[in-house]
Amino acid sequence: MNKSIFEEKWKLIRGQINARWSLMVEYDLAKVDKAEVKFDKFVTMLQVKYGYTRQQAREEISKLWAETEPKNKSKA
Repeated sequence: MNKSIFEEKWKLIRGQINARWSLMVEYDLAKVDKAEVKFDKFVTMLQVKYGYTRQQAREEISKLWAETEPKNKSKA
């Protein structure tokens, strides 16, 4: 998933986060909401909370999006 898609779909992705990353609390997500570049902020938070490398964090975000996107297309 690239940054521009993440930025566009942040609100949709945000709704899926707690199911996958239970350590991400509302306070953390509010920080991402306020960030100029939400993707980078979220990647950093995954690194801090879960000990991922930057690459692992990006891959996990891509996995979440791959699971989320088909559900949303079927609702359309």
